[in-house]
Amino acid sequence: MKNIYASWYFWALLSASFAALTAVFAKVGIENINSDFATFIRTIVILMAAGLILYGTGNRQAPSTVSAKTWLFLVLSGAATGASWICYFRALKLGDAARVAPIDKLSVVFVSIFAVVFLGEKLAWPNWLGVVLIAAGAVLVAYRA
Repeated sequence: MKNIYASWYFWALLSASFAALTAVFAKVGIENINSDFATFIRTIVILMAAGLILYGTGNRQAPSTVSAKTWLFLVLSGAATGASWICYFRALKLGDAARVAPIDKLSVVFVSIFAVVFLGEKLAWPNWLGVVLIAAGAVLVAYRA
């Protein structure tokens, strides 16, 4: 049997679990604070955690060993992450976590489309059916009767 810690599926499920906790914790945490300032605090915590992980694992790398293309796309990814977090916290401040989080998860649909268009990845019809069902499910979960 394959080591579960080497499985992308294990880490993806863990990521989803932490993302769910993020929504719940953030909704309570932003109750009496500006959402942008809350995002700033969250970012500091993440920077410290990532730094501790790098220090603890010894996986530090000299910045000069990173290619210009890698720098460009990591900076773009960081900018997109920051924009996503700011928008997410603003949405949580204004709406219910149980409705904001599913709409945020439409990112799964967008990733599938972007991966096909920009990365040349292929999705079979069952994959596309899943994309449609995720989109429909997100909208239905967020729907306010």
